[in-house]
Amino acid sequence: MLDINEIYNQTSKLDAKDKALIQKAYDVAHEAHKDQLRKSGEPYFIHVFATAKNLAHFGMDAKTIAAGFLHDVLEDTDTPEEKLVEEFGEEIVKLVNGVTKLGKVKYQGHARHVESLRKFFMAMADDLRILIIKLADRLHNVQTLEHVRIDKRKRIALETIEIHARLADRIGMNNLKGNLEDAAFPYAYPEEYKKLQEILANTKFDNTKDLDLVTDKLTDELKNQKIHIVEISRREKYKYSLWNKLVKYNLDIEKIYDVVALRVIVDNIEDCYRTLGIVHSIWNPLPGRIKDYIATPKPNGYRSLHTTIFTGTGGVVEVQIRTPEMHAEAVYGIAAHFIYKETGGKNFTIKGSKDRKFEWLSQLQELHKTVDDPEKFLQHLQMDLFKDRIFVFTPRGDVVDLPEGATVIDFAYAIHSDIGNHAQNGLINNKNASLGTKLASRDIVEITVNPNTNPSSKWLEYAKTSMAKKHINTYLRQNSLLSKFRSFAKF
Repeated sequence: MLDINEIYNQTSKLDAKDKALIQKAYDVAHEAHKDQLRKSGEPYFIHVFATAKNLAHFGMDAKTIAAGFLHDVLEDTDTPEEKLVEEFGEEIVKLVNGVTKLGKVKYQGHARHVESLRKFFMAMADDLRILIIKLADRLHNVQTLEHVRIDKRKRIALETIEIHARLADRIGMNNLKGNLEDAAFPYAYPEEYKKLQEILANTKFDNTKDLDLVTDKLTDELKNQKIHIVEISRREKYKYSLWNKLVKYNLDIEKIYDVVALRVIVDNIEDCYRTLGIVHSIWNPLPGRIKDYIATPKPNGYRSLHTTIFTGTGGVVEVQIRTPEMHAEAVYGIAAHFIYKETGGKNFTIKGSKDRKFEWLSQLQELHKTVDDPEKFLQHLQMDLFKDRIFVFTPRGDVVDLPEGATVIDFAYAIHSDIGNHAQNGLINNKNASLGTKLASRDIVEITVNPNTNPSSKWLEYAKTSMAKKHINTYLRQNSLLSKFRSFAKF
């Protein structure tokens, strides 16, 4: 029997009632799966235990951890749903039902697989705990891929990188994203993984001495300035993320300064900026490498100060500065947002939220309502959800989250449909730009509106996001019907 205390030790937020609920879920799941084995020959219960343990590590509430224990009971055992409702209540059973087994889709045919994706996304948009359970489940599955049939490994690994890791990123769970990608990397892209290993083995890159020097000197100076240090630690870049960055620099690892970075956690925002000033008073920063994600957070909510400095001994070090709350959000993402800040774990939906971090989920729900064709639905998903993100600014400094490749017209519709419908052109960093001009992260974009300008079919070539295409098509369709009506009236 696996020790339930391993679950309890992951979080300090469980009272006696919570532990009793988790223990009951443990017992029911253990009994339901008692005769089942994994591909490795191990008891299947090991997997559901690992899923629940991951959820506890994420800081989730007792009901979510219980649902983690039970997430395969209805699908993989003969336990009736009525019994589970009687034992645990409708809320937990709803979570269990929501965790669609994307990794074990039995359907043959692409359209049916896309339909299962659609159902999963709708369930997760209704209650984000469903997504977090699914990601906890997928993490353990992908960490044990060596036991899966060879022909299935690549499919599962690619799906993990292209779907699950992207979802973890969108909800700000950066550590989970990195762990999912790194576990899948050797199976999804074996040649690239092998090449990275060779680069790391053969490179002379080692900034350990530089990190030691900066750590010691910065620690002393922060103490002298009476800034309380919560933690100073080192962050090693995840391998899949490192590979993607290497590709951008033609596999030259000497051009990558954050293979290992220094992370400094201090008490509050004021101390973050004071610490940044102290760092720059001791070491010269690299031009263009200072990033203030506190003033302008990333679209997924990530906040931190980043700077890259010359150590004075020929080395270069990236320093990341944040508060404990920012660090919790960087690690746990939306889980931290709900559990630690707003709702005490009682409300995991995005309905009615005005937080821009959740706009993509609202757009996903809208996509579900308006796009029936499975292929088109998947195309929209790949552009709006799975593609790398950029973030651009309005002239007032508001952040707009868009997919990589988005254009001025996509930005206009992201602001408001009326602005999109009457967009004449744009200003990108105070320079004139056409509606089809592609945007880059940190661009400042302003739309010139003309009440006499209206969408044309040409705009569909400029638009990349489903939101922009939907509004353009709606206008063209309505205008076409109006023209026909006027022609008929004249007749």
